[in-house]
Amino acid sequence: MKRVILTLLGLAVISSFAMPAQAGFISDSRAKIKQIKIEKNYYKEVENVFKKQDEYVAKYDVEGLKTLYGDNFINNDGYNKEVYFSLVKETWETYPDITYKTYIKNINVNGQYATVDTYETAVATTSDDVDLIDAVGELNSASNCRYHLEKLSDHWVITGEEVLDEYSTLKYGDARFVKMDFVAPSMVSAGAPYTATLKIDLPAEEIVIASINQEKIVNPAPRPEEKFRRLPEEQILERMFTANSDNLNEYNVASVGITKAEPVSEENVRVYMNGLAFIMTRINVVPKNNFAKVGEKDNEQ
Repeated sequence: MKRVILTLLGLAVISSFAMPAQAGFISDSRAKIKQIKIEKNYYKEVENVFKKQDEYVAKYDVEGLKTLYGDNFINNDGYNKEVYFSLVKETWETYPDITYKTYIKNINVNGQYATVDTYETAVATTSDDVDLIDAVGELNSASNCRYHLEKLSDHWVITGEEVLDEYSTLKYGDARFVKMDFVAPSMVSAGAPYTATLKIDLPAEEIVIASINQEKIVNPAPRPEEKFRRLPEEQILERMFTANSDNLNEYNVASVGITKAEPVSEENVRVYMNGLAFIMTRINVVPKNNFAKVGEKDNEQ
């Protein structure tokens, strides 16, 4: 009997220790479930910000779009909210029929902060006068972006935007039907060399002149001086650049003119421009870190 009593006593002692642990486990589980529900709600709230963004953009509603952005907004080109939206207005004035599509690739919520990765496209036409050719231009743009958001008292706002990569073309006339590849790195170190390469697939009877320029991303944008040259037989133009040391992101812009020659008489030939294209790709310039040294920690030890 005594032995049984001792056994029961042991069970009672074990139970006395087990109960609080079980209560703690249940409490922790409830807290985790509650946190998961909160994060799911936050996920939907963040997703809703981009649904509203699509609605405002479709209506070209600048004032509505502004409400989704925090006053502390900054993008990776160093543009604040005021500059950013002045560029939005300028874009919509230049391309009044522009249409956007945004595909959300990933949403990550961390408490009151969130990041959203997107793939975005834009399509538009322009009838702006171009001296060299009388034709409508077609704009196509694609980019991968990352947005940073913060939850205020009762709503989320966009506080930052990083354009990870961007590729845009504006083509006029016959250039719309010509395959063009423009390749440059999406990220380089400040002051580092890099190469930009333009390749064009065009019939031999047409002559191509082209140029490649490097432009810092500043506002207002500088007007580059075009230095066109005829493409060699392999139809490849390549240029070496050195990334700026001002810690500014850059664009590489390829300008392409397609000309054609037609005989007017036995002695005369008419040469005219029948296609024009501009191709732009982004290079994100990483500032030089003067405080990162190899072996510094080992030497201290």
